[in-house]
Parts: sequence; structure tokens; C-alpha cells
Amino acid sequence: MSTITSPAATKSRAAVLTGPGQFAIQPVSPPEPGPDEALVRITYTGICGSDFPIVDGAHPRVALPLVMGHEMTGIIEQPGGSGLPAGTMVAVNPLLPCGNCGACAMELPHACRNLRLLGIDAPGSMTELMAVPISNITPFAGPVPAREAALAEPLAVAVHAVHRARVATQDRVLIFGAGPIGILVALVARHAGAVVVGIVEPSERRRQVVESLGLTALTPDQAPVARLHNDGSTDVVFDCAGHRSVTPRLTEVAPVRGRIVIVAVHHGPEEVDLRELAFAEQEIIGVRVYEPEDFAGAVQLISRGALPLADIPVSEYALADVAHAFAEARSGSGAVKVLIKSN
Repeated sequence: MSTITSPAATKSRAAVLTGPGQFAIQPVSPPEPGPDEALVRITYTGICGSDFPIVDGAHPRVALPLVMGHEMTGIIEQPGGSGLPAGTMVAVNPLLPCGNCGACAMELPHACRNLRLLGIDAPGSMTELMAVPISNITPFAGPVPAREAALAEPLAVAVHAVHRARVATQDRVLIFGAGPIGILVALVARHAGAVVVGIVEPSERRRQVVESLGLTALTPDQAPVARLHNDGSTDVVFDCAGHRSVTPRLTEVAPVRGRIVIVAVHHGPEEVDLRELAFAEQEIIGVRVYEPEDFAGAVQLISRGALPLADIPVSEYALADVAHAFAEARSGSGAVKVLIKSN
């Protein structure tokens, strides 16, 4: 388990990852925003599965010490040139594209070949005050519950995945994985008019959460096999699990000309039945984070209260309890989403 040390309380603090599994609450000087930055008082940071390799010291790009956190929301403290009034609640897009590669030239900055992120390649949001690029700030339209606002970044992933999948009204959708992203993909797809056939999840606790949201939970054995169900059970299959036990099944459950959407980040090559893919004329669609319009769309959905985000089980920890927050997030047996509250 991660360990933590803490000095006497100070006006401005940050949770600093000083070594693998080692956090320290350290006093920091308030940041001085540059000409293209605004000062944001961070409210919540969400813990993501991609944070675990950082804590373990296994992320290839991370240099320690580091202030982690890329799922961030907060309140404008000093607007700078943003044009937003102080006190505005905002979500911060953590992506830092290079602006020079082929993807950036194609106006696809999220697929940047040299993509950097706040909280990974630069200091993140496990702190109280943060200077962030104004171009990365999206304001919420009026007051929204802070816990729901905190889901903006992972919700943007779901919005992008549903867009990439070309989900249309009455499309039948099957999802593997009832983690935060899988659940959010289901909610966004349902909001778009799709029929969510089910979310395939081995954890009984997570299946209970799925059912509580008015969605259908399936055990892995209950996932429909297309060729045994006359290709009529689903149109789009989302892999939000990223587990090697799931990958070989994707072509089995997808129908003829079905779309297979890879949302989860796999950590190496996986086996895919290319013969079935070809014979059934299936399509594999890759998903990487989100485009700017997807991030804005997620903030709009939260601002309108369009999704039942308040019903998603969330745990909240103080900044000083970051080690315990990571312990719960790793366990997978507690809340669906774990948040760290900075202020």
C-alpha cells in the first residue's frame, strides 16, 4: 500500500508522488499564471486506471517527483484573459498536443504523436491552486453539483467513443466492463437513443451498480454470441475492459458488419480472430481520449443534468488521504469512482 507523510498545515499544499507508492503532502508557493493562463482553485481530481502505473513507477514518461492528476475541475480564482468571471466552475482538459505533428496538422490534436498530459508530463491537479492554459478551460453553464462536474473528463472519453462508433437511434449496444468508462459509455449511448443490450461484468458488486442505473448487467457467460443469435442481438460492441480475456470474444459477439470499438487502453498485443473479422465484414474502431468538441459536449451534458451521474457511487477523500484513495480505487470493491478533494 502507498505511504504518505505530512508536514504542518499550510495555506497551499500539493500531494507529491516522491517515489513509487510514496506520497508527501508538501507546501507549495501559489503559482503565478502566465499571460495565457488562468489560476484555478482545484475542487476535485478523479483517479483513473491510467494513474496506477505512475504510482507504481512503471510509466515510461513520468519523472518523479510529480504532482499527479489529470481529471480535474475547479473554480476560477484569477481569470487572466479568459473572459470568465472569478468563481466560475470549470473543467480542465489535460491534453497538451505538440501542434506540429501530422495528427495536429489534420486538426486531430487528441491523436497527437507527441501528446503530453497535465498530471503525467507536467504537474497535475492534486494540489489546491493550479495555473492552467486558458485554451484548456471549459466553463459549466451555471451551478452544477461539484461531484458531477468532477466526471467531466472521463465523460468526455465516453462521448468521443460513442461518436466514433457512429451510434444511432435504436442501435443495439453491448459493452464489456462496468468501470467508470463502461458505465458512462452506456449512459451516453442510451442518451443518444441506443438500446443498451447489456454491460458484461464479472464483478457482482459492479453488476449491482449497473442494474441500479436502469441498465442490464450480464455475466461473461451471458454475453450473446452473434452466430448463435442470428446476428440480431447487437450492432456495436465496446471494449471498456481492456482485459486479455475479453479481446478474443469481441469478434464472437459482434454481428455481420458490426462495429467493435476499442475504448480501453491495452498494454500490449492481443489476439483477434481476423478470419471472423473478415468473413463477417466487421469493423474495428480505435478510440483515444477525446476531441475538443467531445470535452465541450461532456460539460454541456453535465450542465443540463442530462445523465443520472448522481446515481454513480463515488468515494471522496481529502488531499492528505491520497494513499487511501488509491487503495480503494485499486481494490475495485468500493465506489465506481474515487475522487480527491483539494479544497
